[in-house]
Amino acid sequence: MNIPSVVETKPLLKVEHLSTKIKTPDGILTVVEDVDLTIEKGEIMVIVGESGSGKSMTISSILQLLPKHLLHSYSGKIEIEGENLLTIGDKKMQEMRGGKISLVAQNAMTSLDPSYRVGKQIVEIMLNKTDLSKKQAAAKALSLLEQMGIDEPERIFQSYPHQLSGGLRQRVVIAMSLACSPDLIIADEPTSALDPTVQLQVLDLFQKINQKFGTAILIITHDFGVVARIAGKVAVMYAGQIVEKGTTKNVIFNPKHPYTQSLLKCIPSLDWIFDEGEGKKPLWQIKGELPNLLHLPQGCRFADRCHVAKDSCRTKKPLLKKVKPLKLDHSVRCLLTEGGN
Repeated sequence: MNIPSVVETKPLLKVEHLSTKIKTPDGILTVVEDVDLTIEKGEIMVIVGESGSGKSMTISSILQLLPKHLLHSYSGKIEIEGENLLTIGDKKMQEMRGGKISLVAQNAMTSLDPSYRVGKQIVEIMLNKTDLSKKQAAAKALSLLEQMGIDEPERIFQSYPHQLSGGLRQRVVIAMSLACSPDLIIADEPTSALDPTVQLQVLDLFQKINQKFGTAILIITHDFGVVARIAGKVAVMYAGQIVEKGTTKNVIFNPKHPYTQSLLKCIPSLDWIFDEGEGKKPLWQIKGELPNLLHLPQGCRFADRCHVAKDSCRTKKPLLKKVKPLKLDHSVRCLLTEGGN
């Protein structure tokens, strides 16, 4: 009897011990340190943290978008289906961008040329990256605009970016990101410049793309509301490091790192409206500010702002470790949790 062999499938994106250093007038700065991430095919993951925590630097490192005059070095591994992007060379990396990996920028106008009609811009991407004819590319562009929930795709196809609302521009940019049928879309704060109603529509659109095309999605945000609505997994960043990661359910309902707990407490609540006894409560605040990356503290980077820090937190560096029980998909970088607390 022949027993079929088990084929080990590689994750779509695997980042191991990624560190990024840049050059500044004051010296070499490590803006991303020892980051590990894994995204499977068809998965949605969110990286969350306040401004300056290293989220955008992480995706710039994955896509190798840092200008050469600014970049000092990358180290570690960034693998797409087992192929290390740090060793493939500039030409192959250029093919990866827009091909296997697409980027949706925070501000749609940074991705759109104001002097060209949006349809032409989508078509040009396909002509440069695929074997489609101009007619086939135009037909696919119209189809993508329609799938983005745009009511009049022909009119939008012929429009200039300045003629569209912010929500429509973002939908056009998402359509552009799908032009070459990527395996992974990376979205950098894709809803932060939009009003709340349009934010929900864009998040729903990402979910539909994920379900229809099986496209994996990595979203960068500072908003745990985005995490709760769309993510299967989440990584929390602080001062260039991942301080907590795991399934969304584990991280949101059982946060272990004081920084994650504080971020969740910062979410406004309307409970006081229905509670006649307590009245209004002040919003939770994370005191202080992010540490200077040139002068990092000796121990935990969050210790000076932490509401439960011990003396040992200021002298001993915490490691990212699995939360007990170890079978949980949940890791945290905190000395206070190492004993199971």
